[in-house]
Amino acid sequence: MPKLTFFNLPEMKRNKLIKAAEAEFSRVPLSQASISNIVKAAEIPRGSFYQYFENKEDAYYFLLEEQWNKRQDKFIASLNKYNGDIFEAFKELFQLMLEEKKTEDGYNFLKNALLNVTHEIEDVFTRIFDEKQIDTNRLKEITPLINKECLNISDEDEFYHIIQIITSVTFRNLVEKYSRNMTKEEALENFIIEMNLLKKGLYK
Repeated sequence: MPKLTFFNLPEMKRNKLIKAAEAEFSRVPLSQASISNIVKAAEIPRGSFYQYFENKEDAYYFLLEEQWNKRQDKFIASLNKYNGDIFEAFKELFQLMLEEKKTEDGYNFLKNALLNVTHEIEDVFTRIFDEKQIDTNRLKEITPLINKECLNISDEDEFYHIIQIITSVTFRNLVEKYSRNMTKEEALENFIIEMNLLKKGLYK
């Protein structure tokens, strides 16, 4: 997490630093990213960067989580729209991510993250229902919106595992979209097929 000094920055200066970091993390994987490029674009001394973040990893994962939190807000809206249907909500979230414009803030940053996946990056994308990792207030906001009556589950433990399966399938399809350079139509078709298989069940 950023240091308190980062959150105390004037909004304009904070946004400029975020834009500079996003640009660098969009250009290359985290391992190759340069703090020098970030501070140059943000027009701040290198020492100031360390007043705001511990290191470049600290900045990277903060920005990645901020970007994903925006998608979680869309997911919550979809759950409300589809009366708690978890499959329809994930399908709409997946489609919205495919349709995001390349010029939108954070698009290239997220794309680059998906093209250079690590376990840490995957954790950020799949922690939406992990009470050990997500803000408990956000989890309490999402879970009651899901219509569990539509799910073939017997207890909360099975509910947790079903959600983990769905989020993992969603994440893998996002990665494949970019790693295999698929069209939006191809990626969505594959995703819907897999979601429908999960809904129907895999065993006769």
